[in-house]
Amino acid sequence: MGIDKHRRASKKGSSRDGGRFIALPFSVIDSPAFMQLSYAAKSLLLDIARQYASDNNGRLLATMKYLSKRGWTSSDVISRAKKELLDAKLIYETVKGHRPNRASWYAITWHSLDKITGYDAGAAERWPSARSGYLTVAPLRKNTLNPPKGVKKDMIEPSPGARDICDAPPAGAIRGIYQHSTTPSNGDHLDTPSIVVTEEFFSSNHMSSNVSFTKTFELHQFSNNSSITRISL
Repeated sequence: MGIDKHRRASKKGSSRDGGRFIALPFSVIDSPAFMQLSYAAKSLLLDIARQYASDNNGRLLATMKYLSKRGWTSSDVISRAKKELLDAKLIYETVKGHRPNRASWYAITWHSLDKITGYDAGAAERWPSARSGYLTVAPLRKNTLNPPKGVKKDMIEPSPGARDICDAPPAGAIRGIYQHSTTPSNGDHLDTPSIVVTEEFFSSNHMSSNVSFTKTFELHQFSNNSSITRISL
């Protein structure tokens, strides 16, 4: 029913659906002030502009009571979005609201301010500087990952230059100094001849008599007066 009503209301030969609409100039949509807005601020701007009826610019509302009917649920989100619009100079505050029941009034800055009784003192006088104020908002500078003077090439060698690698200390190789000889003082024990003994030798040196020997034993003498017996069975 609603769609048919709007279609019937459209003028003959018109290319759009009938009914009122928001006149939002390209100068607003393409401005840095608008493009830098958050999604919440852009939505709020449309809901404020939706109230404009050709003779009430300066008495547009952004209260929770009005916006809740249009799907807004957070007063904090509304407050932040409203501040963005004021900073972007897309809306202008004509009346400063206060408790308990005084709502703030606003005007969209791409339309002329209508003459309405009840503006704050000086609001109408300051309007000329606010009109089309969004056009004076400069675009934000994009953060760059490169330093202003450009990217420097990474150095893979020390600043004085690469040096030849030396395998030896600057003063030359150091000879090892050994305080003790690796050879026993009386010579290598392997150079000492073996003493061949027989079974009777071990028997006479307190060896058990119940052990039978059939082969020769060798007793090696070392420089530290100790001995090791190798037995071949």
